[in-house]
Order: sequence, then C-alpha cells, then structure tokens
Amino acid sequence: MEQIIPKKAISVEHNWQKELSRSFTDPSKLLSHLHLDEKKYVQHIKARRLFPMRVPRHFVELMEKGNPSDPLLLQVMPLSDEFLTSPHYNEDPLEEHDTAGKGLLHKYDSRVLLMVRTGCAVNCRYCFRRHFPYAENAVSKAQWTDTLSYIANNPDINEVIFSGGDPLMAKDDHLAWLASEIAAIDHVKRLRIHTRLPVVLPERICSAFEDWFTALPIQKVLVLHANHENEVSNELVDALAPLRDKGVTLLNQSVLLKGVNDSADAICALNERLFEAGVLPYYLHVLDKVQGASHFYVSDDDGRAIMEQAIKRLPGFLVPKLVREIGGQPGKTPIDLHLHP
Repeated sequence: MEQIIPKKAISVEHNWQKELSRSFTDPSKLLSHLHLDEKKYVQHIKARRLFPMRVPRHFVELMEKGNPSDPLLLQVMPLSDEFLTSPHYNEDPLEEHDTAGKGLLHKYDSRVLLMVRTGCAVNCRYCFRRHFPYAENAVSKAQWTDTLSYIANNPDINEVIFSGGDPLMAKDDHLAWLASEIAAIDHVKRLRIHTRLPVVLPERICSAFEDWFTALPIQKVLVLHANHENEVSNELVDALAPLRDKGVTLLNQSVLLKGVNDSADAICALNERLFEAGVLPYYLHVLDKVQGASHFYVSDDDGRAIMEQAIKRLPGFLVPKLVREIGGQPGKTPIDLHLHP
C-alpha cells in the first residue's frame, strides 16, 4: 500500500521581513513600475545619494500609476530640490544629535524615548532624522541594561516611548523582552510605540506582535504616522482591528506637507478615514526644518487657514492639534489659530 505522507501545514500569515526585503530601493525601477517616464527624473534620481530610497511594495501599490503628483509618491521619491541649501534649515532641527547616547533621549520630564531600532521600512524624504547619526546609537541587548536601570532610578518617568528609526523593525522576541522589563518597573504606567511600519507594511502587525503587546500589564498606545487618506488601506484597517479590540489605544500623527495634504479637504478626508479604522488624530506637525526638505514646507498662516476650515467641518475629537517641535523645549509648541466668530 502506498504510504500517504501528510502535507505540512502552510502558514497563511505573511512574513513581514520577506515582504520588507522586496522593497523598492532603485528609483528607476519604481518609476517603471508606476509607468512614469524616467527621462524626466534624471536630475531627481541623483538625490538618492543624499538619502537612500526605500519603499515597501504595499505602499507602492497604493499609488496611482501614471500620476507624478501622487501624494504617496511625493513623500518617498528623491527630488533635486533636496540639494537646495535653505536658510534656517539644518541637519539637526530638534537638537538631538548631541544629546543622544545609548539609544535614549530624555527631553521631557515624565517620558523617555528609546531608539529601539535605527532603520526604517520607508525613507520619507521629509524625515527630521534623515541626518541623524544612527550608527552611533545602535544599542545591543546588553547595553539596554543600563537604560533600564536609568528608567528604574528615575521615578518621575511614567511613560516609555519606543521610537527610532522605526521600533517595529526590531524582531518581536527582542521587543517583547524589552517591553516586559519596562512593564516590571513600578512607576511606568504606559508604553507608547511610534511607528510608520504598519502603514507601509500592514503584515508587520502579525500574531507574534499582537500577543506580546496586548499582554503587557500596563497601558498600551500605538501611534501611527499616516499623512494621506490613501495610506489607510483596507489591509491596515484589518491589521489594527485585533489591537483595538484588545484595548490598545490607537492614535495618528501627521506632518503638513506641500503637495501631499496641504488642504482642508485632504486633512478632513484623512481623519475621517482614520476614525473608520478606530484611530484618533493626535498631532498635525508643521515641517521640522531639516536640510533637504524645504520643498515640503507649508507656512504657519496656510496651516492655520487649513485648520480653521477643518474645525468647521470635523467634530472636535477628529481635529488634530497643529504643533511644531522646537529643539530644547519641554514639549510640543501649539500654533495658535485665529478663529473668527
């Protein structure tokens, strides 16, 4: 009798690291995929040497083919404008480079920020840390012991923020270990994770991440970074649902970007779409003046005008705070609106 060998169970869960490895890193290939004329981008492609290009395929598939002004494409495509040297723009707009050490930033009294991983899944051209010396701040698991002691010995710290780069570039076993050590510190009430990875690669919200994150015995906050309604894909909505159902607070922060979301229509559509996914708007940042990103700048007056319209059209809980971050300041600085009766 012929022996029947049972087939191995096939995992239906996507391997996010495999998907990440398939990202576009060559501008020419990205342009070809989007049916755009490479000849029109010859000068732009040179900006790749200032800041490498990296875009996961999921994010690319959300772009409109043949549209050089697609709001998602504009965020990731190198442009010759990045070579411009603009007054009042510099490589360290938030004055972080000198204060960084062992992956920890303690800018705010009650909160510390840990640079858990130095890489990102997507290289946004407006990133305020595009010049950050990540190589000098890579931290081994052994070095985190000092960081944990620092937190334990500072009782004013009640919240720990995982940042980067993008913290979800780290493997789940490392994240679970670090998070559990933090949760064991009595005075820490919350763990907050700031990430863009689920937006550009929803597969990252896998069962392993869901298991360790939702099991933490402290409050859990996941802050996404989406700038346009088209980024809030059905796949992202589905990935977030289990986290929301298990008590994770879901927030979003955006950056006000010229050509991407600099209209009341764009801001309202984004925040309505986010709420459909169970995500509340948090901050709308004016651009941090990092060298190489001046072409994204939207003035404070234009930002105010956009927000004044948004306030008329959105319920209060869907109106993000318009803020800027100033190096050395103990918190975000609100931009006052000139509301008229």
